[in-house]
Amino acid sequence: MDQQVGKQSLRFTKAPFILESASMGGKKEGEGPIGHQIDVVGEDDRFGCDKWEEAESTLQKEALTLAMGKAGVKPEQIRYLYAGDLLGQTIATSFGLLDFEIPLFGVYGACSTAGESLGLASMAVAAGYADLAAVVTSSHFASAEKQFRFPLEYANQRPLCSTWTVTGSGAFLLCNEDFLRKREKKPQGRGVRITGITTGKIVDYGVRDSMNMGAAMAPAAADCIYSHLKDFQRDPSYYDKIITGDLGAVGQEILIELLRQRNVDISGNHTDCGLEIFDNEEQGTGSGGSGCGCSAVTLSAHFLPKLRSGELKRILFVPTGALLSKISFNEGQNVPGIAHAVVIESEG
Repeated sequence: MDQQVGKQSLRFTKAPFILESASMGGKKEGEGPIGHQIDVVGEDDRFGCDKWEEAESTLQKEALTLAMGKAGVKPEQIRYLYAGDLLGQTIATSFGLLDFEIPLFGVYGACSTAGESLGLASMAVAAGYADLAAVVTSSHFASAEKQFRFPLEYANQRPLCSTWTVTGSGAFLLCNEDFLRKREKKPQGRGVRITGITTGKIVDYGVRDSMNMGAAMAPAAADCIYSHLKDFQRDPSYYDKIITGDLGAVGQEILIELLRQRNVDISGNHTDCGLEIFDNEEQGTGSGGSGCGCSAVTLSAHFLPKLRSGELKRILFVPTGALLSKISFNEGQNVPGIAHAVVIESEG
């Protein structure tokens, strides 16, 4: 069977398993609707560190350590590590994962990094380039605000369309069938595989408001989902859930409308990680959550358990990213978006 499907997609003949995962969250995330499902929630957002960037590095380090502990594997067993964050030169990743001494592919896809990293790791495992690979992504509200917007001390008023950067990290271990078969310790519940991916394109609708990430990213999500359904010749109903990463309430409305204009209706089975992780009204998070950690934490803590239990059979996971920097924004450039789709299915 040809693994190349359509123009942008892959269908894996040897689909990799998600062996284990782990999630870390901040205090606000722990108070949200899925807070009780997050593996470790910090008492505050510093995680014992003096600097926000160090705190984010700690999130990545602890998330990967926890995932390896759950799976009973050691760093030397991991062939490749795919990881990234929102900070310049991905410094949360560089300093957080330094001591593991695992060959690293540093990944930057803005808030879509979890989807991009899972896609790349899946390709490596499915092709036989790695028996075991790891994926780690993170974001931190304070470090992201410091880099992209205003110092926290500025206490600026946030518009209702803005999203709240999630303080959190998600780590995933992907393996092939041979690696899983040789193990004495098996994952609890049903096996979960990544059976295909659709790599997204950069999409620019001319949005320039850096406080409205949902509007900037929704066109890219619509393009990626439409391309995925076309490549695989599937209807949206094929999936129990189509899950975007970071659009929030504003972006969700735009996404559904853009797809309806293409005669695709996902309103019945769409949700967004940014809407799952926070209660917007109770927690004052504006339109919802965003950041590299948003989709990673929500997938690990909330959706993977549903796949392992059989409550969900098949999901399309579509993290979304806004490709801006302080320089591009200050120079008046648009905010292009990108999204990457990952097909995740439970066995049985």
